[in-house]
Amino acid sequence: MVQGFWQERQRGRLSRVDKQEKKKMEKIGFIGLGIMGAPMAGHLLDAGYEVVTTDHFIAAPAELKAKSLKVVKGNDAVAKAADIVILMVPDTPQVQEVLFAENGVASGLSKGKLVIDMSSISPIFTKEFATRIKALGADYLDAPVSGGEVGAKAASLAIMVGGEEASFERAKPIFEKLGKNITLVGPNGSGQTTKVANQIIVALTIEAVAEALVFASKAGADPAKVRQALMGGLANSRILEVHGDRMVKRTFEPGFRIELHQKDLNLALEGARSLGIALPNTSTTQQLFNSCAAHGGAKEDHSALVRALERMAGHEVA
Repeated sequence: MVQGFWQERQRGRLSRVDKQEKKKMEKIGFIGLGIMGAPMAGHLLDAGYEVVTTDHFIAAPAELKAKSLKVVKGNDAVAKAADIVILMVPDTPQVQEVLFAENGVASGLSKGKLVIDMSSISPIFTKEFATRIKALGADYLDAPVSGGEVGAKAASLAIMVGGEEASFERAKPIFEKLGKNITLVGPNGSGQTTKVANQIIVALTIEAVAEALVFASKAGADPAKVRQALMGGLANSRILEVHGDRMVKRTFEPGFRIELHQKDLNLALEGARSLGIALPNTSTTQQLFNSCAAHGGAKEDHSALVRALERMAGHEVA
């Protein structure tokens, strides 16, 4: 009986601890439940967070509602209901609208709340947005991600963060539910600058893989076997593995759309002009994306950049 008494007491103590831990979990607002945002919000719900959203252009996914996602009316209502508000929308104008339009997030903020923009947008505008949000007594992190739809679904995103260390530490338990490589790079704007650098590397590597496979295929080699052979050497990369496979198999359903990568390279080229530097290969790769978009491929996966090279070669990788 003594053992049973202590077991019951221990269970009761653990139950109280669980309730206290749950109470400590901050309520999260999540705006932008698209290809990336929906699985990210799903991970937070699965982790036990209370998540609130609004129907931003599209209705909240039914599978998230089934996990107790709460839907309110208006971005300001999301901010009022949440301790931390996460944005995951396509571009700078959308972030500006969500934050500062009539009934935007800013009008629902109060002292001590935190805004985390996980979209990929202009570093220059990010600094301005952060200043305006901080003037309201809230704080701001820019925390764009890399890893695409696959990384969002697997909770393996790389998260590059700009902002104050205290806010980063506050947000870190949330980031850990979404990604693996989580880095505070520097002050506001640094996260977005890092993401632009990431997109330069990704775009140019996709272009290099596409050139190599077009070359090999036109020369008469089996591109699938060429890719397999290259994956065993110094040329191996995640892009050769994933996007090279898409090029060979012709599977261009979007994980990350060409039109979004065009947007990111525009940010790189605009930044380069303001810094007085040249990004010649970034510029060339952007022209290849532009060619794909002009031929109706703006909404295809960015691995479909290979189509621009194929048109010039008069030969399709297959």
